[in-house]
This record gives sequence, structure tokens and C-alpha cells, in this order.
Amino acid sequence: MVNAVPLVKIPAPVVEQERIIAAIDLGTNSLHMVVVRIDPKLPAFTIIAKEKETVRLGERDPETGELKPAVMQRASLTLRRFQEIAKSLNVETIVAVATSAVREAPNGRQFLQQLEEELGLSVSLISGQEEARRIYLGVLSGMEFNNQPHIIIDIGGGSTELILGNGQEPRFLSSTKVGAVRLTSEFITTDPISNAEFQYLQAFVRGNLERAVDELRSQLLPTEQPRLVGTSGTIETLATLHAREKLGMVPNPLTGYLLSLKDISNIVNRLRKLSNSERAALPGMSDKRSEIIVAGALILQEAMTMLGMDSITVCERALREGIIVDWMLTHGLIEDRLRFQSSIRQRSTIKIAQKYHVNLESSERVAAFALSLFDQTQGILHNWGSQEREFLWAAAILHNCGVYVNHAAHHKHSYYLIRNGELLGYTETEIDVIANIARYHRKSTPKKKHENFRNLPSKQHRQMVCQLSALLRLAVALDRRQIGAIASVKCEYRPAARELHLHLQPALPDDECILERWSLEQKKGAFEAEYGVKLVTVLARVPVAVN
Repeated sequence: MVNAVPLVKIPAPVVEQERIIAAIDLGTNSLHMVVVRIDPKLPAFTIIAKEKETVRLGERDPETGELKPAVMQRASLTLRRFQEIAKSLNVETIVAVATSAVREAPNGRQFLQQLEEELGLSVSLISGQEEARRIYLGVLSGMEFNNQPHIIIDIGGGSTELILGNGQEPRFLSSTKVGAVRLTSEFITTDPISNAEFQYLQAFVRGNLERAVDELRSQLLPTEQPRLVGTSGTIETLATLHAREKLGMVPNPLTGYLLSLKDISNIVNRLRKLSNSERAALPGMSDKRSEIIVAGALILQEAMTMLGMDSITVCERALREGIIVDWMLTHGLIEDRLRFQSSIRQRSTIKIAQKYHVNLESSERVAAFALSLFDQTQGILHNWGSQEREFLWAAAILHNCGVYVNHAAHHKHSYYLIRNGELLGYTETEIDVIANIARYHRKSTPKKKHENFRNLPSKQHRQMVCQLSALLRLAVALDRRQIGAIASVKCEYRPAARELHLHLQPALPDDECILERWSLEQKKGAFEAEYGVKLVTVLARVPVAVN
């Protein structure tokens, strides 16, 4: 069996100067930015600035579902202002993500490309489950779970996330398309809301949350009594309204503030009877929030009722802080209780492989071959880094998952399953790259007439898929019989002849590895075309030193 090759080269934490990082969340209702100072010695971060602008990306064209030009312009101007603030605070990098509204809009990816061209701002599109995972990280950074089960609810403009965890691996992550902006724009036409619209909205919310609630509850043990934690502007606003009325002031911080289900129901009953202008006049209520608060509060009331929760604790940390934690994890800055989260990509990939009954023993050999070829040709034939290396690994592990659907054209089925498999820890673009690499492990090479390849966001991403899928083809050929016939492969580059010699070490001394060598001959064309070299295979009998 092939010796394991280290997957991700995560740098060891080192004592260094404080670092200033910004996280931006392009939400359905608002654009938020948080700027933090990271102390690598602890490690921990301190929030030094917060910015928010209600842009309403979720108010899309009712006929086409596209983001409106005026809204995109407002968002662009807001992001430019955020960039200027970040620059004034000496931010070293901005990590930006887009969620529900951009994810669902037909022109969402085009909008993100436009932002990169006009502002030089790279915005990652993330799935609903990935959004939930980062919300979980954000809450963990601000609250102690003490290994007890916690349910987290985050009510956004376009979606509601429900999460279950005890501070370790999240036990359940979900994202449901019920959000305060979405429901307001689709269902509320009266002001104040009529009884008929309110009752319809209530039934709609319950119907759409039912599956996620049932699945979450099924993950709880009979003896477990979880605590409910709430994040987002809707919940913070409800807590603010309650605190002003009951205490005459708003606690600072708001994290830890407790609301009962009875409190929420009383507030919902009050708000539904008020007009928008009357709601906007309430102390602690912004003009924009007043427009969507009835739908948001109703989502919370129904979720708490369905979950059987009598109270909810507010947490002010959520997605934006989770983006920061995720960045710290990927840069090796966290060694404490959150450290296990840094391998979420690998664990998620293996979980998807197991779901589709992938032959993991063979896939791990293919992955090890792929990474070995990658490492031995790095700086010689290509200059891809650790991130691309990880994409190659994930594609190698999952390249055969399409067999679960049908062996015929299984490479195409693999693309579909990976693309829609909710891999955690990756952005939508990264998942697209992984799916494309796996798609081209056999049969046709990447072509622009293929929609899945053509829709990759940039020329660099297409080149990445072309070159990494060529490596994957060779790796698959090296395990052609899926019995571990080849123990290792050594690369020897001969620049004068533009040749790459693959020295194959058989696992058994008498094995000629005829099928593997034949398969390499069949598959080497894509590699030779991409890298401009001739591939020569040599069956080695003793270990060969690499020049």
C-alpha cells in the first residue's frame, strides 16, 4: 500500500506581531464588516470596528430573480467604503463571503466577478451548510459550551440556519429558505399585516422549518436538554426592545441576554398590530428593520415552539466572527479547543465518500499517488500551492463516487454528486473546482463547450482544473487494478529532452504491472499536452534516487 502523503501543510503557530483582519458578510438584508486585531500568542481576537449598511440584496427582480442594478450599485459603493475604512485601520487582508441572495440570483456570480474587477475585492460564495458551520465557529468564539448540547438559530434575510453542537464537531447543520426579507417581500402586502396574511405566513414558516427541526431533534438523546442560542439582527432587535421595556436600558454586551418564548410571543402580538411607521418609532428599532421585523420575529416564535424551547440566549457573535475564526484555523493560528475544526475539509470529504460507498482503500492510494506526483513536479512543471494540493486530494478521494449512481459515465455523475454534496469548509467556487477535477479523471479532457468547465469563474480556475485533472488521470492509472500493485512512484525530470520519467516500484517483485503501464500509456496524453513534456514509464526493481 502507498505510504500516506501529508495532506495539508498547515504552518505551526509562531509568536509574531498582532495582525489586523477584516471580515465582510454580503447578507440578504445588510452588508456587514467587522475588523479585528488578532493576538497570535493567545490566540484570540478583539473587535476594533464594526460597520453595517442595509442594502437589501434580497429584493431581487420578481420576474427573473436577478439582483437589481440599483441594489448592486449600492452594494458596490458600500463595499468601497468598507475597503477605505479597512485601509485606514491597516487591515492586512479582507475575507469576504456572500450568502443566500447572491447564491440564488442567476446573475450572482457575475456580480461577484464585477466586484473583483471594479474593487479588487474577492468575494467567496458559500453554501447554506457552510454558512451554518461558520456561524457555529463564530458562536463558539464568544460562548463556552462546556461540552453540553446547544441549538443555535440564526435568522437572516434570506435563510434561517439551525445548528446543533456541544463545542466539538457540529452534530447537525441546516439552512432553510425562510428569512425575514424573503418572507416580507413574498407574503406581506398589508400594513399592519392582516390576520389572513399573518396566519398564512405562520403556516408557511412551520411547513418549511418542519424537516430541519425534525432532523435536528432526531440527533438529540432522550436525556439531553439543550440550550438555545440566537444570533442575528432580528434576535438582537427583539432583545433590545424587551430590555428597554423591562430594564429601561440595553445591556452592553447583549450576549447572554435571556428571552422567554412568552416574551417573544408577546412582542410578536404587539408588532403585528402596528403599522410600519409605528414600529419604526419604537426605541431601538431602525427604519429598515421595522419593515421586516414581523416576519423575523414570527420565524423565531415558530422555531422555538417546534423545538420545544422555553427560552433563548442572545449571542452577538455569528457569521462574521466565524469567518475570522475560519481564517485563523486555516493559517495555523489556533491550537486551543477549536483546533479540531481545522481538519473539517478532510472529514467532510471522507464523509461524502462514505455516503456514496466509495472504495476508500483504492481512493486513498489514488490520492497518495496524485499528491506524490504533485509534490515531485512542484516548482518544475507547475507552481500550484497548498490550497490547490488540497483540491487535488479531495477530487482524488471522490473521483469515483459517481459509480453510486451508475458506472456508465460515472465521471459525470461524480461531478454532480460533488457539486451538490455540501462539502464543508469550501466555498462554492472551490467545490466547483474539485468537482471539475474529478469530472475529468477519465474520458474527455476539459473543453469550453462543456458547460461545467465553461462556467468556472476565471482562466486561472480553468487552468487549475486542466493541470490537476491531468495529474489525477495518472494517479488513477497507477492503481488500475485497485490492488495496490505499485508501491511508489519516483519522478525524474530531464529538461534537455523535456521528458518526465516515472519510475514505478512494484509492490511484488515478480509483478510486471502490465495493466498499470498500459493504462498510463492510454492516459498520458492529457498530461503531456498540459505540461509540454513527454512521459516515459520505467518499471524499477530497486529504489531509484531522484536527481
